[in-house]
Amino acid sequence: MIPFKLAVSAEMVFLDLPFVERVKRIHALGFSAEIWSWTNKDINALAATGADFTSMTGYISGTLTDPDGVRHLLDSARQSLRVAERLNCPSLNLHGTGLGDGGLPVQPVSRTTGRMWLSACKTLERIARLGEDAGRVFLLENLNTEVDHPGTPFARADDTLALIEAVGSAHLKMNLDLYHAQIGEGNLIELIQRAGPAIGEIQVADVPGRQEPGTGEIHYPAIARALHAMGYSGVVGLEGWASGDSDRALERFRQAFTL
Repeated sequence: MIPFKLAVSAEMVFLDLPFVERVKRIHALGFSAEIWSWTNKDINALAATGADFTSMTGYISGTLTDPDGVRHLLDSARQSLRVAERLNCPSLNLHGTGLGDGGLPVQPVSRTTGRMWLSACKTLERIARLGEDAGRVFLLENLNTEVDHPGTPFARADDTLALIEAVGSAHLKMNLDLYHAQIGEGNLIELIQRAGPAIGEIQVADVPGRQEPGTGEIHYPAIARALHAMGYSGVVGLEGWASGDSDRALERFRQAFTL
């Protein structure tokens, strides 16, 4: 039994194939598909694959705090919502700030001030209203600052959870990435139990290496049992590289979340 909807990031597997062919392969194997930025994709070709898209990046540029960054974020979120409608994609992903080359923040910060927290909350309230008007959900993803995304504000899972609970909208949820959380915080089962109804999606990869379950230190079958016990039946997305053959990596992912 698999009580979750399993999805796979087409950005990180079947790298020898053109992007649309990756999506077709993921779909043929029985998984939903996820994409990052839509700006460099053939949206018509992706829509024609018949794949079930569960998540895509929900902005092009912008931040949660400074006025110019907020304006860019909201404008590009509106554009992203139009693409999400074409792909019938229910969820759009956000980060604490815009990310550039190598996943590094476009505007890194050394600390987040109280004023920044207030601004982020107000911005996310506006984002949530955009999602509500469009009938879609924005997801705020936690990141790790130790390895992959140094200088990103509002990155810890505790930070994203606090913002989502402060906004209190069904159209703003948490993309709880357990790879990032393991590096930055650990204690994953307690974390998912604490986040509970704020979770809009779970993303997974093992640590170290950001590869499929079974390649590192996280015991994902225990995570699967804990999610099921708390009544979670939503999306679990593999956002990790294949350690070798992509077909084998996806099968290991499926096995880890089969109860």
